Amino acid sequence: MLNIQYFASIREAVGQSSEQLLIPESVRTVADLVHHLAQRGQAWQQLDDNTQVLIAVNQQVADRSALLHGDEEVAFFPPMTGG
Repeated sequence: MLNIQYFASIREAVGQSSEQLLIPESVRTVADLVHHLAQRGQAWQQLDDNTQVLIAVNQQVADRSALLHGDEEVAFFPPMTGG
């Protein structure tokens, strides 16, 4: 079971800050997860359409090729700016 966290504008768009998700066997990477979530509709498609979305797996920045085993925490963040 994945523990998924959504932050800032992503949280606002999808209407929730977190969820637990039992992923299908076809979801093996972060990219697979993003594609799986994008099937939910337009608010979720920003995860798939926006390569600027930052992703962390078990509190470490990860790219979309990171492997998932089904017991991770995955967090999605909008691009960070500041100075």
